[in-house]
Amino acid sequence: MIRKYFLPFLAIVGLIFAAWMVKQGSRPVVPAKPVVDPPRVSFESKISGAGIVEASTRNISIGSHVSGIVQRLHVRVAQRVKTGDPLFTLDDREKKADLGIREAKVREEAANLKDLEAQLKVAESVKDQRAISLDDLNKRRFAVQVAEARLANAKAEVEASRVGIDLLTVCSPIDGEVLQVNIRPGEFAPTGMTEVPLILLGNLDRLHVRVDIDENDAWRFQPGASAAAYVRGNPELKTDLRFEYIEKYVIPKRSLTGESTERVDTRVMQVVYSFNRRNLSVLPGQLMDVFIEAPTAEHRGSERDKKKEQ
Repeated sequence: MIRKYFLPFLAIVGLIFAAWMVKQGSRPVVPAKPVVDPPRVSFESKISGAGIVEASTRNISIGSHVSGIVQRLHVRVAQRVKTGDPLFTLDDREKKADLGIREAKVREEAANLKDLEAQLKVAESVKDQRAISLDDLNKRRFAVQVAEARLANAKAEVEASRVGIDLLTVCSPIDGEVLQVNIRPGEFAPTGMTEVPLILLGNLDRLHVRVDIDENDAWRFQPGASAAAYVRGNPELKTDLRFEYIEKYVIPKRSLTGESTERVDTRVMQVVYSFNRRNLSVLPGQLMDVFIEAPTAEHRGSERDKKKEQ
C-alpha cells in the first residue's frame, strides 16, 4: 500500500522541484550595481590613461655614501626639510678615533718642523763659514723642506678623515618633505641602490601626475589640450591639470589597470601634468584616472584639408 502511493507522490514532488529549478535558472541575471559610478567626462573625444601621483622633484630615494650602522635618525615622516638638513648619521666612533690619531700626528710634525727651523736659523746665523760646512747647512735646509712636506701630508690626512666623518651624515639634497623613513637606529644602511629606499623625499608644493598613454593613442595627443584627473573611488573629486612635459622615450607598459581588454605587451608614452596640492587631497604613489581632450576624426580631416589648401 505504501509503495503504491509513496513512489508516485515522490515522483510528482521531484517533477515539481525540477520545474521550479528550470524556472529559477531561466530568470535574467540582474547586473550588480557598480560600487562607484564612473567619471563623467565632458570631452567629446578623449584619451584616457592611468596616472600616478609623484612629487614635482620626482620621488628621490636617499642612499648612503658608505655602509654602516645607523646611529641617529634626524627626521620623521611628513617633516619638511631644507637643502643640507641632516637626515641620518651612521656610527662615527671609529672615524673620530682615527681623526684624533691624525690630529696628534699633525702636532708632532709641527713640533718637529719648528725644531728643525730653529736649528736651521742657528746654522744660518753663524758668521764664520769655517764653523759649519755648506753641505751641513744644505742638509738642514732639506730637512726643513721634508718636515714641511710631512706636516702638509699629515694635515691632508686630517682633512680626509674629517670628510669621512662628514660622509657618515646623509643630508637632504632638496627643499622638500619626508615621504617615507625605512631605517631605524641600530639597523644597517647599505650603499648602492636598494629595493626599498632608506628615506624617500620629494617636493609636494605642486604635485605631478605621470600618465601612461597607449602607443595606439599617442598620435592623437596634443600638449596644449585640456586634461582632468579623477580620484579613484570618488569621481566627484577631480582637478584640472597643467601640461608640464613629455618623456622623450616610449617605454614598455608596467602598470596594470585590471581591464579585461588590456594588453601587457604594449608600450606607452609618458606625459607629465601638474596640479596645485591645495586643489585635491591625494598622496604620492596614488593612482588617478586621467582624461585628455583629443580632436575628433572630423576635426583632424578639416585640419588636413586646410594644410592642403595652403
